[in-house]
Amino acid sequence: MATNNTSVKINPAFITMKLFLNICIIIIYVFSYSYIYANNPVCRTQIFDNTIKTLQIGRDGEKYASNLMGLNSGEVLKIKFDQLSNEVHAYSYKIMHCNADWTVSNLLSNEYLEGFTTADITDYTLSSNTTFLYTHYRFELPNNDMKLKISGNYVVLIFEDNQSDKPVAQVCFSVYEPTVSVNHTLRANTDIELNGRYQQIDFDVLLNGLAVQNPQNEIRVLVRQNNRFDNEVFGTQPTYIEGSKLSFRNNKDLIFEGGNEFHSFDISSVYAASRGVDRIKYVQPHYEVFLTQDKIQTSKVYNHEFDANGRFVINLQEESIDNSDAEGDYMYVDFMLLAKAPFFDGQLYIGGDFNCNLLNENSIINYDFNAGMYFYRTLLKQGGYNYQYRFLQKNNSKASVERVDGSFWQTNNEYAVFVYYRPIGARYDRLVGVNAFDK
Repeated sequence: MATNNTSVKINPAFITMKLFLNICIIIIYVFSYSYIYANNPVCRTQIFDNTIKTLQIGRDGEKYASNLMGLNSGEVLKIKFDQLSNEVHAYSYKIMHCNADWTVSNLLSNEYLEGFTTADITDYTLSSNTTFLYTHYRFELPNNDMKLKISGNYVVLIFEDNQSDKPVAQVCFSVYEPTVSVNHTLRANTDIELNGRYQQIDFDVLLNGLAVQNPQNEIRVLVRQNNRFDNEVFGTQPTYIEGSKLSFRNNKDLIFEGGNEFHSFDISSVYAASRGVDRIKYVQPHYEVFLTQDKIQTSKVYNHEFDANGRFVINLQEESIDNSDAEGDYMYVDFMLLAKAPFFDGQLYIGGDFNCNLLNENSIINYDFNAGMYFYRTLLKQGGYNYQYRFLQKNNSKASVERVDGSFWQTNNEYAVFVYYRPIGARYDRLVGVNAFDK
């Protein structure tokens, strides 16, 4: 009986080439993670290409932006932005997992993603009936090609022509698993003054059976006010621990400037000056908006004004069916703050969700000596906006609202407490609890 001794010979060149390609993929992967983080290791939502405008992230069906969703909750985050041309660009995106401090984690993509590691943005609409030409792009997370496996912080890199090392924008969001509970109180009777300029947060973290061996090392908290980064508090320790309850009370790190309510304006119509707008003028080929001139607050009396704690919304006033994504026009908006002289001991910035609450060169307000005022111009899409003047003193990293608008304990601010958990030996921070509240 004959036997078949036929053997398959594998070409060594094929093995060498396959090994080479795998090495190249690993190198590209590593370098794409560190393209910008060597100099700026903390991830923030921001725009790198000045032709990208109106970067938004929010849960489906909600009026205002939100960058938070539950793990395996069925919730969907929509990410949207405009590019100032009617030329369609080949944009793609990738997702990276971040630590509790918003630095990129060491996890490989298959540890936090199910599906593809990158995807193309194929949903877009060209603008119509607008003085500025633009293309509106949008995509959703999670989707059929990409699902998130674990909780924590994430950053989405948006790039063109497969150049992930040259992002045009990035968007940060968080995914939580509701494991622990956070009970809070907000008081004006702070540890430094009574019913004055400040607000103080006390809160308890109830572990609810979470197996924490060393709370001081395994649990980390982040507290934010009005989605700001400059005055956020990260890593503060509990005042005391009682069984499965971590108490953060009488902690001076958790004292925040009350500030004042946000300034607001509405440019949803080009035909009438609405709230906060002095006049709208058509200067061919575009519209210009002149906001009501602001003044430095001198009164010590708090006046309540309704605001959205720094958020903005894109909408059109005249449309019965709102198609503001593609029909909302862009306008040059002029901000003016009357002041007899500039502040020589620091720099004045303008802040709100519309500029990602960043204190950088794009949010600096310059002083015009001839006009006797601070002046700031930017390009914004039709809608309603909140903004705030923030003064950053020299050699300081935390800005103050008090210098321009005063500070009051009665101010309605929004706070968010994030609780992260990394047990001993784990390689990433789980986001196990979130509590967002306002005064």
